[in-house]
Amino acid sequence: MATPPQAYTDVVARIARAAQAAGRDPSSVTLVAVSKTQAWDAIEPVLSAGQRVFGENRVQEAMARWDGKADDLTLHLIGPLQTNKAREAVQFFDAIETLDRERLARALADEMLKQGRAPRFYIQVNTGEEDQKAGVAPAAADSFIAACRTTYGLKIEGLMCIPPADEPPGPHFALLGKIAARNGLERLSMGMSGDFETAIRFGATSVRVGSAVFGARS
Repeated sequence: MATPPQAYTDVVARIARAAQAAGRDPSSVTLVAVSKTQAWDAIEPVLSAGQRVFGENRVQEAMARWDGKADDLTLHLIGPLQTNKAREAVQFFDAIETLDRERLARALADEMLKQGRAPRFYIQVNTGEEDQKAGVAPAAADSFIAACRTTYGLKIEGLMCIPPADEPPGPHFALLGKIAARNGLERLSMGMSGDFETAIRFGATSVRVGSAVFGARS
């Protein structure tokens, strides 16, 4: 079994190959290494190998893991965010990828005003309209993007999705790309360990890869 640094090097090479195959510059795709639930001894070698962008699912877990270690890193929140954690999320994360409802947009806007800090925001779109999954419905995405921008003054950087596990991801990535294009958004966070090469073909600008880098979560 490959060690995390070997697996990391392999994922970076696969991202580059997928980008080149799509006629894209490999530097146009950011690897977000999903460090959630990983032990520090799995993360540290990947950090040492040069990875500087990490994704976390839970606010408290991320703060415990990265406190005092995140100075030259970029941390993305990629898990659902409760409004009562908005203060910590704005304080700690560089990017929040799971904005999906007006109540949360309001809480984040209030915290940004109080803290004078402005993380980058992605709106999560529930492309498969799955009941158990967070995210705004595709049909409601345009009006929600507009509300985030105009009502709450949030700078929306891009869109994020997690396709249904039992469907081909390509159509979901294509749908996300269409919503982004018509709203003037250039950043697409899509693709995970099993489908990031497909996501790059459909225009992903960041891919969220965990198990392919670190191995199965403990």
